[in-house]
Amino acid sequence: MEIRKITEKVSVSPQIALPVLAEVKKAGFRAIICNRPDGEGSDQPSFEEIRRAAEQLGIEAAYVPVQSGMVRDEDVEAFGAALKKVPRPVLCYCRTGTRSATLWSLHEAKKRPLPEILASTKAAGYDMTGVARRIANGGKTPTETGDAKFDVVIVGGGAAGIATASSLQRRKPDLSIAIIDPSDVHYYQPGWTMVGGGIFRAEQTAKAMGSLIPRGVKWIMAAVAAFEPKNNAVILDGCRVVTYDRLVVCPGLKLDWGVVEGLVETLGRNGVTSNYRYDLAPYTWELVQGMRGGTALFTQPPMPIKCAGAPQKAMYLSADHWYRTGRLKDIDIHFCNAGGVLFGVKDYVPALMEYVKKYEVKLEFFHNLVAVDGPAKTATFEVKEPGKEPRRVEMKFDMMHVCPPQTAPDFIRVSPLADAAGWVDVDPATLRHKTYENIWSLGDVMNAPNAKTAAAARKQAPTVAENIMADIEGRSPAAQYDGYGSCPLTVERGKIVLAEFSYGGVLKPSFPKWLIDGTKPSRLAWFLKDKMLPPIYWYAMLKGKEWLAHPEPIKVVDAQ
Repeated sequence: MEIRKITEKVSVSPQIALPVLAEVKKAGFRAIICNRPDGEGSDQPSFEEIRRAAEQLGIEAAYVPVQSGMVRDEDVEAFGAALKKVPRPVLCYCRTGTRSATLWSLHEAKKRPLPEILASTKAAGYDMTGVARRIANGGKTPTETGDAKFDVVIVGGGAAGIATASSLQRRKPDLSIAIIDPSDVHYYQPGWTMVGGGIFRAEQTAKAMGSLIPRGVKWIMAAVAAFEPKNNAVILDGCRVVTYDRLVVCPGLKLDWGVVEGLVETLGRNGVTSNYRYDLAPYTWELVQGMRGGTALFTQPPMPIKCAGAPQKAMYLSADHWYRTGRLKDIDIHFCNAGGVLFGVKDYVPALMEYVKKYEVKLEFFHNLVAVDGPAKTATFEVKEPGKEPRRVEMKFDMMHVCPPQTAPDFIRVSPLADAAGWVDVDPATLRHKTYENIWSLGDVMNAPNAKTAAAARKQAPTVAENIMADIEGRSPAAQYDGYGSCPLTVERGKIVLAEFSYGGVLKPSFPKWLIDGTKPSRLAWFLKDKMLPPIYWYAMLKGKEWLAHPEPIKVVDAQ
């Protein structure tokens, strides 16, 4: 627990975990203020979970959520109102504590001398120099000069960001590169399906971010507030400014739990779980093991989502356990999909349908989860079947695995980089921005029509690195991305349907058919997922080793 005192009455800290609330109480705090919106991180408990636990200890809790890096004047007013209401001393928290320190600084600017604010926050470990510039500039952050400048700035320290940094370093070791990411833990998210199926332990999917940032690459542990591409500038938490020659944008996407009414309040309780959150994947396995009979719902929201097969992977592994333990006959399984097909690439559907029949799954197409009543164990779906009037249906459950709706992060959707739907607007082959020629994007946040998977990012990173090098050398783009994506569908413990495809659903197998036929369940594909892919991820992809991912040269079309 890292508590940083700003004054005798106000302290700030990074994200609070449920077990440390007892320490917060012991430290004498009478209230907490949460400045972090729900759903911002994959390992983040909801405010409702924090509030319930805090109130049991006699600690008041207030919620003043602020978009990552984007502290507005109205946020400062709401923070001030919360400070007046809650008893002191109070502990304010967000992802890293920077947002809370920024809110306090801007709130206190009306009554404290600026040097005193800077001294207090500096003593607590937060540099508010950028806030001082904002105050001095009438509430706006000037970007003509920055706090730091790099050849390449990468926004996002996930799979795409670190792989791109490593690939760039291998091509040009003397490049000055910075990765901007506020998280101190990096997750191998494809492993969470296996955690929910009792195959991996959650700890196997997490490593310290600092241990993965390539040597020589600067890690800026901060959130992005805004982009100013005309000034080649990125504005960070605390109103700091980083400038660049070239920018790579790959912060992943946002899990929008709050869109489903009642979901946040019941996650991790009442039989409601999700493998899309690090701390809940073990709860999935706990529920599966404890299920003896009743109804199990597995939901899938409208596209796009990351790893489109993940909702049904959870279903297959759960059903397989019930099948092997003789319980399946007493469990009613429903796959509630907002879409109209089981899987988007038709070649893989026959094999999947065999397992749907084996597990006696009821396919509920065009069913979009809109509300959950956890204590009543009732889920509400909006059903929009073609040619019919929309209607709502309620379904009772004993266990429900939820895949949350997903969007681009807020700071992306409101930026000049986004298309009308909120995704970073790129050329689907070169991954270069359509408007700003010194900006590239990859991973889940960009708008190319490919599957949002780690395997896709593994192919995209070398493409972006190759094209950035071409741009540095004054050449035209040299590499193209063909839309490759992979989805290892865990249809049972020990077998996988290895779906691999490119743009347009064209099959793109990595192995000869005699070795792995991706359209059929395979034990060798399971071995690949279980034993091979995690070390390939940690020790090849993130290290810039482009095994089976070497960039494909741009095809020159002969005009003749």
